[in-house]
Amino acid sequence: MDILEKHKVHVTFFMTGGWVESYPDDVKMIAKRGHDLGNHSQNHKQMSQLSAEECKEELMSVHNKVKELTGKEMTLFRPPYGDYNDTLVTTAKECGYNAIQWDVDSLDWKDYGVDSIIKTVCEHKHLGNGSIILCHNGAKYTADALETLITTLRDKGYEFVPISELIYPDSDEIDTEGRQHPAVK
Repeated sequence: MDILEKHKVHVTFFMTGGWVESYPDDVKMIAKRGHDLGNHSQNHKQMSQLSAEECKEELMSVHNKVKELTGKEMTLFRPPYGDYNDTLVTTAKECGYNAIQWDVDSLDWKDYGVDSIIKTVCEHKHLGNGSIILCHNGAKYTADALETLITTLRDKGYEFVPISELIYPDSDEIDTEGRQHPAVK
């Protein structure tokens, strides 16, 4: 959080219900510091395997916990594992959520080290304007790589914004690389 603040960067934190329950003060701090709060489901399940009602329970359980803690309504949802189907996307939309994917995976969750995270992101073949970079706040080396990621990407001309400033909220058009495009009307 201090590195993000130092560089005046706001990002989006996608949180599971368990994380919200374990770290309520962190949820409040994330909101207070102006970052996006995003839903990552209650139990981190393969959401494409669930019924619409089960999907709704997974979404709204976290939603209600975060709203109780912060007073904020979340509108962004990242499916666990990037796993989704039409039922999930439709249910998320009915619950007031935009389902989000990513196109640059830092692979920080594999614990390959700081240099690996930096190289994986900064040299990623999909890195470009509008990229959504996936990092995990609990991964072993992510915090150590963060400052170099920010400065290297800024030196390459990139700007950081939370996902709420990046997406087209009324568009469901996402290409096979995870990039969103304005809906053609």
